[in-house]
Amino acid sequence: MERVIFYIDGFNLYYGLVERGLKKYKWLDIRALANNLLKTDQKLVNVNYFTSRVRNSPDKMKRQNTYLEALEIHSKIKPFFGKFQPNYIKCYNCNHTYSSPNEKMTDVNIAVKMLVDAFDDKFDIGILISGDSDLIPPINEIHNKFKNKKIIVGFPPKRHNLSVAKASRGNFIIGRKRIKDSQLPVEVVKPNGFKLQKPKEWE
Repeated sequence: MERVIFYIDGFNLYYGLVERGLKKYKWLDIRALANNLLKTDQKLVNVNYFTSRVRNSPDKMKRQNTYLEALEIHSKIKPFFGKFQPNYIKCYNCNHTYSSPNEKMTDVNIAVKMLVDAFDDKFDIGILISGDSDLIPPINEIHNKFKNKKIIVGFPPKRHNLSVAKASRGNFIIGRKRIKDSQLPVEVVKPNGFKLQKPKEWE
């Protein structure tokens, strides 16, 4: 059995769902998705989920916190966190400066985790869920240094990237059915009895 570890770029996946019009499937069970993507001769070793905490929007923060807590309780997923960093942009027509937050560290966190796991011989196949071309260097390094290991790329909806596909040892697009079949329960009950519910905005 081939040992498989997943490396999931949370925001790349999230915005792919949004752009594809799959808003009602944002209540996604990451571990169930990983299991649904496995082949019969593969076994799941681990699922790594990378994201950042939303800032400056209480409603979005509440929805994200609910989702991440549901993931941890139901699917035993503990995310690796990056951060949002303000990117100040000046309009030269009116001299107004505004902030456009950029997510930082996620690609670095993914790259480090993939390389460390390869060095520690934790997987035979790493499945990267992302279309981010910043991850091409670690993909290439793993293939160059570890000839018996493969990085396969699963592209979220609307996130196919030809350069990332060329660097991989195989790639596919995650279809609507796999996402639909990998949803969390509408209610996830915490140990104290409190019920975490799918946000109404995601229905």
